[in-house]
Amino acid sequence: MNIIGISGLETSVPFKKRHWPNLDEREYRISQGHDSAAALVVNGVCVAAAAEERFTRQKHSAGFPINAIQYCVREAGLKLSDIDEIAHGFDYSPYAKFFPAGTISATRYADVYSKAALLDLVRKHLPGYPEERVIQVGHHQAHAASAACTSGWDECLTVVIDGMGEAESASAFLARGGALDRLAWIPVHDSIGILYSLITLHLGFDFNSDEYKIMGLAPYGDPERFRAFFEKTVQFQDDGAIRIPILGLNRTPEDRENYLATRRYLSSELMEARVPDSDITDRHRDLAAALQECLDRAVLHLCGSWGKRTGQRRLALAGGVALNCTANGHLMRSGLFDEIYIQPAAADDGSSLGAALYRAMLAGEVNQERFPVPYLGPGYSQRDIEAAFQHFGDSIEVERFDDLDQTCAKAADLMASGHVLAWYRDRMEFGPRALGNRSIIADPGRPEMRDRVNAMVKMREAFRPFAPAVSEEQVHQWFDVPPGTKLPYMIVTVDVRKPYRDQLPAITHVNGSARVQTVSATSNPAFHTLLRAMGKATGREMVLNTSFNVKGQPIVNTPEEAVETFLRTGIDFLFVGNAMVSRRGNCAN
Repeated sequence: MNIIGISGLETSVPFKKRHWPNLDEREYRISQGHDSAAALVVNGVCVAAAAEERFTRQKHSAGFPINAIQYCVREAGLKLSDIDEIAHGFDYSPYAKFFPAGTISATRYADVYSKAALLDLVRKHLPGYPEERVIQVGHHQAHAASAACTSGWDECLTVVIDGMGEAESASAFLARGGALDRLAWIPVHDSIGILYSLITLHLGFDFNSDEYKIMGLAPYGDPERFRAFFEKTVQFQDDGAIRIPILGLNRTPEDRENYLATRRYLSSELMEARVPDSDITDRHRDLAAALQECLDRAVLHLCGSWGKRTGQRRLALAGGVALNCTANGHLMRSGLFDEIYIQPAAADDGSSLGAALYRAMLAGEVNQERFPVPYLGPGYSQRDIEAAFQHFGDSIEVERFDDLDQTCAKAADLMASGHVLAWYRDRMEFGPRALGNRSIIADPGRPEMRDRVNAMVKMREAFRPFAPAVSEEQVHQWFDVPPGTKLPYMIVTVDVRKPYRDQLPAITHVNGSARVQTVSATSNPAFHTLLRAMGKATGREMVLNTSFNVKGQPIVNTPEEAVETFLRTGIDFLFVGNAMVSRRGNCAN
């Protein structure tokens, strides 16, 4: 079967803006259905996947993923008529009775959540597609399938933790024999994901968007100041459940819509909410530290309890909370499981993949193989690249190399000399991480590089760390992991070995950790060749690796976007395939 999975709820934010006008713009993110995407599964194997934001250039786009769908169909050499099903990673139909007639919630169900609303969008964007082939899949079922079906295991515990699905915030499944059996779930009114997002908002960042910034801020603080608050607020039950009573304080429709009563409680019990872009104080840092500590405990409690109940020693994890690299690192080191797999596109964009895989699983088509590094997005031809060079011809100079080895040697020499590069080639990554095909890279051994990339290129908060990409052969040399450790998705933090922390200032966080990506010659031959060249130039087969974008912009997609972004940042040189782009009049020596 050819199955396209999709995520996103296009009408969610417009509905909220109609019925709750004049809110703070950040409050409109207290809603569902962001990060729309499409993934194409052919005979049980994902062959293409991309987030809609990469095409529309609207970060976290919730729009119907028509561009992503068209890309997936085109990439596979198919036509829309060849698609057997379109599966959407939400299914509110079992909960329709909980939306009372005549209420605003009933109107929201009809306009946003219902299958009729989904079919309206299909008719608008894909006219003529058979409506009987449009399927809804429960949100946590989709997340669970995205992890279980790509884990490579025939049997494992599968855990989903996010803000909310239709009615749940965390779920446990037993994946076995090509089926998913749900064992337990935590309701949305006890959501550790929502609590984390609300305090993210309280700290002056964006709900359902900036949680990773709190993860980066936390190591600068001391959790002791607010530990007692979280010990009271988040109650761990003997049966593995979690209770968070302050999420139930919201009684009126207005309070429930934006968690106003909970937010008032945070202001009275913690501190007044931080104004965005104002100074970050020790109290803010300490609150971030205590929140992260609480999340670490919650993830261990949920996964550990369900693991003990089932006796499973393999864990597959998905949902937005599964992108919290610090919690993942604690889970990996806990010893609760022998093996842990975290689906790399764990948030809602990945529910598109899961929706398609769930339907393929029901058809008996899923191949139980480990998900490769997800280079599933668009790649562009040399003709497209040359057209981009020509478009910016008045502003750039292009030097071409004969082969990959020459290209990597030149790039490594430039990084060793202190230059910041953009590295663009082959197919785009699916998920939030740049894994070597749409990356900004630099020498991690230069102490000035972190501040320089932050201020001149990424234009983001100075407290946020950068990640290293290191060859699989050398990962154990620099980081506190066994030889041969595979961490290909940049989704777990590990400790930098103490003797090398001062030698790797650009990627070592204040607590001595790093969010490592390992690269093998099979997963990404070109990026691995670059790392080997860095080894010859610096003695370390490692680069600082961050996504090729600037603040507020999705990761670049097309060659033209790559050149345009290069020209408006402080990046020194851009490598596109086996060509080096510099600003006209610049010198590469």
